[in-house]
Amino acid sequence: MTDSAYKVRIGFLPSMRFPHSHEWCRQMRQRTLDAAARIPGLELVTPDETVTPYGVVQNDDQAQAAIAFYKEQGVDGLLIGAMDFGDEISAATVAQALGKPTMLFSTKEGPARDNGERVSDAFCGTLSIGVALRRRRIPFVFGGNLFPEEDEFRAEVGSFTSVVSAAKSFLGARIGQIGVRPERFETVAYDEKALLRKFGQRVIPVELSEVVRAAQAMQDDDPRLPETKQSILGEATVVNINDRTLTLTAKFELAIKDLVARRQLAGLGLQCWPALGPSYGIAACSTMGRLTSQGIMAACEVDILGALDMVTQYNMVLRRTVPFFIDWTIQHRTRDNTLLAWHCGNGPTVLRKPGTDVTLRNRRRPLDAPIPEVDAGAGLWEFTVAEGPVTISRLVEYDGEFKMLIASGAVVEDPAKERGTSAWVEVANLKNLYGTLVEEGFLHHASMIHGDLRKPLEQFCKLMGIKVISA
Repeated sequence: MTDSAYKVRIGFLPSMRFPHSHEWCRQMRQRTLDAAARIPGLELVTPDETVTPYGVVQNDDQAQAAIAFYKEQGVDGLLIGAMDFGDEISAATVAQALGKPTMLFSTKEGPARDNGERVSDAFCGTLSIGVALRRRRIPFVFGGNLFPEEDEFRAEVGSFTSVVSAAKSFLGARIGQIGVRPERFETVAYDEKALLRKFGQRVIPVELSEVVRAAQAMQDDDPRLPETKQSILGEATVVNINDRTLTLTAKFELAIKDLVARRQLAGLGLQCWPALGPSYGIAACSTMGRLTSQGIMAACEVDILGALDMVTQYNMVLRRTVPFFIDWTIQHRTRDNTLLAWHCGNGPTVLRKPGTDVTLRNRRRPLDAPIPEVDAGAGLWEFTVAEGPVTISRLVEYDGEFKMLIASGAVVEDPAKERGTSAWVEVANLKNLYGTLVEEGFLHHASMIHGDLRKPLEQFCKLMGIKVISA
């Protein structure tokens, strides 16, 4: 689900020190608000003159008034700007009380005065605010020394908006574990206690049989069923499954969506094999792709940390597009720096290459073979992902330390025909990337999304206490 109306609410703290510079600070405050209004997905809220004099913060009393204001507004992040020299104690007091992702920026010096006095000194005072934050062990990112009208300001605050959006969804996330991992897939094992301690996240375990029973108990006259079946068919240009499989697939999707709503899940890891085919009679791949496209991040093979990767990426792009849960599959047969990012058929069809087919099928049965009544391997998407720049990330944990691989590349055209959902991805140095994956203990799953998220992902990791591994 893409959501063009999605907004992130960030509190803006205009920090002021000198009484004589209030008019300059008032101007800088307004210029900041005007510039922020042009940043997609950002809703910036700040105290006005009914909360603090001039709508700025410069002492302890005003800090307390600002804290109450931001909490009432329900902000998800804090943007501290030194309008003049700024007041480090009040700024740090607010940041400490809120405990939200924080960015600090400095404003450039104003025009020189005839008498030689300076109007701002924000370049100097921002250093003091940075010290105050560090002394309180408050993690923050620095946006630079700039005027709000500069393109760099919009880029920096836009990146921070993405970071805040990701952090809001990541911290305290509830992830469903539907079923158990495949027995030979130790690679997707995770430490539930580490997630709880570090990020306040909860894993909600659910028996696969519970979802299967709910789907089996769903009546054929359920009013949601015809619309869901039609929606599934509407995503395919080639349909190679029968109506029985289509009905089972629609019921399974609805059963999971009911579970997600009931348990308030941000994402899930699903036991897509080997149990589902024998117990229910379908492949779950297309269902997982559709769930992801509807804003419910769904990872294969009960990969809980993989689901968290997807949640992070989806919210980092402000829900404007969706990720593809990939397997690092093979190196290209003739291109040294190209790899196959693939999975059985779980890709959201909104990511398909324009003008190409999306086939709903059984991966192992030829398209020209008869369709059996019971077709337990059917229900996956086969298509090629659209070309363009992509970011790939992967979260892992060893001995309580979390780290994230961040890599970038581009989906490129290739004539090779692949089953399932596939993308040939060209990177700068595949040998280096692959060596990093192996030596740093990154597994064969990752989350891939269109766009360049390297910088916001790095900032996100800094604020979350996650070690960055770039490749």
